Amino acid sequence: MSKTGTYGLLATFSKTPEFFTATGKVRDAGFKKWDTFTPFPVHGLDDQMGVGRSKVPIFTLCGGLFGFCLGMLITWYMNGYDYPLIVGGKPYWSPVFPFPVMYELTILNAAFGTLTGMFVMNLLPRHNHPLFEFEDFIRSGDDTFFIVIEKADPQFDLDKTKAFLTEIGAEEVHVVEA
Repeated sequence: MSKTGTYGLLATFSKTPEFFTATGKVRDAGFKKWDTFTPFPVHGLDDQMGVGRSKVPIFTLCGGLFGFCLGMLITWYMNGYDYPLIVGGKPYWSPVFPFPVMYELTILNAAFGTLTGMFVMNLLPRHNHPLFEFEDFIRSGDDTFFIVIEKADPQFDLDKTKAFLTEIGAEEVHVVEA
């Protein structure tokens, strides 16, 4: 695959406390487009990184509301408008008897909303990531912690960011090509 430029800087750490502290320093420095990779879950890392609450539940809520309204519309159209039929003296349409339809469409569309939200928030599908081209990145599943600051970050300056990562305790800093 041909390289098109710099993707970012990758800093390596071998010990969890130094990595955890460095993560807070990157957050405090104001970087916006950066991420961490660890060989095992690190408790409190999300808070240390300043990661906020996920926006996927908003997609779930919108999907559920859409499904509920769609269920109401379908049952109203079929029973109250298109083919009105009096059964047992009951009204043409009531929100009570078609409740299972509205409930099922609410759940179904909430699930679709969740799936769509996950894809949108994770920028999927992405068929290739520049970090996978970096040979030592496989160590993130073994014994090495990584902090990656992307070139797309507004504060990114190759030399200054490299010096910053070294200053906060990175053992090695590599330039990752895209």
